[in-house]
Parts: sequence; structure tokens; C-alpha cells
Amino acid sequence: MSTKDDIREFLTSRRARVTPEAAGLPQFGGARRVPGLRREEVALLAGMSTAYYIRLERGNATGISESILDGICRALKLDDAERTHLFEMVRTVNDGPNTRRRRKPTPAQHISEAVRQTIDSMTDVPVIVQNGRFDLLAANALGRALFAPMFRGGEDSPNFARYVFLDASAGPFYRDWDDSAEQIVALLRGEAGRAPYDRALTDLVGELSTRSEEFRQLWAAHDVRIHETGIKRVHHPVVGSLDLTYEAFAVNSAPGLMLIAFTAAVGSPSHDGLRLLSSWAADAAHNTSVAARDDSTSL
Repeated sequence: MSTKDDIREFLTSRRARVTPEAAGLPQFGGARRVPGLRREEVALLAGMSTAYYIRLERGNATGISESILDGICRALKLDDAERTHLFEMVRTVNDGPNTRRRRKPTPAQHISEAVRQTIDSMTDVPVIVQNGRFDLLAANALGRALFAPMFRGGEDSPNFARYVFLDASAGPFYRDWDDSAEQIVALLRGEAGRAPYDRALTDLVGELSTRSEEFRQLWAAHDVRIHETGIKRVHHPVVGSLDLTYEAFAVNSAPGLMLIAFTAAVGSPSHDGLRLLSSWAADAAHNTSVAARDDSTSL
């Protein structure tokens, strides 16, 4: 789907959810043929002509000003994530297909040795580094232990989106699977707005749309979110249920990457669970080291 199509469906879906009452418009009775606001009502609230708004909703965003976009954001009651998403899509359309932005390949995303040393030194909390496509690029020992079910296939850089939608073990692992699934799709939507020509992202969305009905339905909703902080509730196969608070931080040395740390309140069952998980991870690492040494000796 093109960015113009995305603009059309995004604006249509946002318009459908705003009622005239919520927008402060008077009611004159009679049945309404559309859910939410009509196009002319959005235009009125945004301070623009109906024809101009219709042109934008059809994906023709050429030359549209930021002040007009701000008016539309207010009219449709867009939050920060949705506003950013709309601006990114409009910017992509205005850049055009022959700009350097489109021709420029997506840079390889690697973890520097300094970042790797930093997360490895954080021994008391699970820490991971991921990109906008949800590839898990690095994890400290406790982070790898927390998401151990994702590494069963032997991948060095598993993908959270593939795991959630395509792996049967994700349902038991994520106690709030529905929320986790919605969050991943909403964040992927935001990433698609920022990087519309990322071939790997396009391939991932295509794969998940083909193989998962749940993903396909959520993708069609055009919801977007910002990845900052929240609660992750999981049921780990070794230590049981954990309620973890996470914080996401941008990796300044590698734009597009996020460092995510998971914590639990001291004295809580989840904190005790993390300590048990740390011991389990240490034992597993020791056993692996011993097995490797024995194999080397036998050679």
C-alpha cells in the first residue's frame, strides 16, 4: 500500500471515531450516514475548505502547510503519536519518489562495543536493544533469560513481532497477549511512517499479514503508539508470573535503536522472580561453559 493510501485510511479511521458531540458540534436530528464526523465537519473544525480537506483525505498532501495539519490534528483529536505519524506520512509524500530520502538504503543497525558493555554491566535487571522492526539485536544475560522462549529456534536476533503472532508459545508467555499484540502493531505503524522505504520492514509486514489474521486486522486499524514506558506481564516457563515495568531509551550512537530495561519493585514477588531468574541464568551459563570445556578436552 502506498503512503497516499495510508494517509487516506488513517484520516478516515480517525474521523470515524470522533462523534459530533465530542467535537462540540450541534445536533439537528436525523440518521447520519457515516460514523463519526463528516468531511465537511472536519474541515469546519480545522478552519479549511471542504474541498481542500477532501483532497488531503484522498492522499494528495502536496504543499499542505503545518498550520493546516495542526488544525486537522485538533479537529480529529489526535494524540502525540498520531500527530507525529500524520506529519511523517505527509512529509514522505512531499519528498517525492526521486529524492535522496527514498534512494538512501536503510543503514545496517549494529550494536557498538560500548553499548554492549553497558548492557552487560547491568546485571540486576533484564536489558535488551531492539530496532524499529522489533529485531532483538542484543540482550544482557538476564534479558536473554527473560525472553528465553524467543531463542528456542537458535536465532541470534529473533523478532518480537514474529514471535507474538506466529509462535504458539507467545500466548502462554504474554499474560496480556491482546495488549502486547496491539502495541507491537501500533509501533510498527509508527515505524512505517518514519521509514516507508525500509524493505525489511515492508517484508515483515507482508509476511505477518499473510500468515496472521490477528495481525491483518490490527494493521487495518491504523493505530499508532509511542514506545516509552509501560507494564509487561509475562509468565516465564521457569520462574512463573512476572509484572515488570519497562523504560525505553533511544541509543544516541545508533539512531533508530531503543534500549529497554525491565524492573520490578523491591520486595515484590516479581522482584524475587527476577532474582531467581538471575540464578537460573547463571547456572545455565555455568553448565554451558562446563559442557564446552568437556567437549574441548575430549577432542
